[in-house]
Amino acid sequence: MSTTTISVTGDTPYDIRIGRGILDEVSAALDPGVRKVLVVHPPTLAARAAELRDRLLADTANGPREVLLAEVPDAEQGKRIEVAAFCWQVMGQADFTRTDAVVGYGGGAVTDLAGFVAATWLRGVQVVQVPTTVLGLVDAAVGGKTGINTAEGKNLVGAFWAPRAVIGDLDELASLSPNEATAGFAEVVKAGFIWAPEILDIVEADPARAVDTTTDEFRRTVELAIDMKATVVSEDFREAGQRKILNYGHTLGHAIEHAERYRWRHGAAVSIGMLYAAELSRLAGRLSDAAAERHRTVLESLGLPTSYRAGAWPQLLATMQRDKKSRGGMLRFILLDDIAKPTVLQAPDESLLFAAYQEVGE
Repeated sequence: MSTTTISVTGDTPYDIRIGRGILDEVSAALDPGVRKVLVVHPPTLAARAAELRDRLLADTANGPREVLLAEVPDAEQGKRIEVAAFCWQVMGQADFTRTDAVVGYGGGAVTDLAGFVAATWLRGVQVVQVPTTVLGLVDAAVGGKTGINTAEGKNLVGAFWAPRAVIGDLDELASLSPNEATAGFAEVVKAGFIWAPEILDIVEADPARAVDTTTDEFRRTVELAIDMKATVVSEDFREAGQRKILNYGHTLGHAIEHAERYRWRHGAAVSIGMLYAAELSRLAGRLSDAAAERHRTVLESLGLPTSYRAGAWPQLLATMQRDKKSRGGMLRFILLDDIAKPTVLQAPDESLLFAAYQEVGE
């Protein structure tokens, strides 16, 4: 199948390339003047990162390169200031200049970290993102939001830094476990609820094929999700307006991740967060019973979680109130007036929030 190109426009345009067997495009995406490249990767991809390094070294059309590997902890454990400092140390000792580059090769946590390292080294060097998970491909690597976690919450420290390109080689997803692929697919489903209902139709027709990374159905849903994010980011790079809709399900989702000390998959937490947002929309008189129930049936058909500990509510509320999506302690939720009709609810009454949580608490 041919390669699909989805473009992000605006002040810092770039392309997202989606296809199979396209890893050689990473080298072509780098500026001709790049002489040093840092490939940031998790331990599980050490061997494949070495192969990517060899590909980058083999391309000498614009002169020789030095390619270094930075192995970082997997998942959210890698999104710490100490890990970013390790990457800065490697770059400093190798004399990286402003014309050099970082490649993020891994899941969403790795691309978040790599983007943050690139944004902060010498106040910004180019980064090419090579996501190897569903979550990374449709969400974290696309859009230019980078960040690391702190003890107080997720992604509270970060920067907006657009990648030079995103190379989405679907063959890189082949080794994902079914559970990991499904968890990442929660972000695809989110795009279905807020933007592209065709995604929901595909899932409802055959959930197994929708999450199978080898199928045409999977590729179609992924491309729809990426196109949605590219369109939104093109219009609102710094999340001043429409981009806020991408936070659907994330306000409670991030609080759950924090409560679980980031041991949960992001998609699992967001799945509960989306059902919560749907129930909040319903109780606020904005969303029909049928549309709220559609959330539950779609998510459960994929095996995604739809409930969390009932007794956790006070802790979750406190975390949400200091999350970056609140303003001066005033909570803001992305809700739905209907499928594909997102809206914003500012400062909802705590009794309404608690009532909605009863629909997901167990």
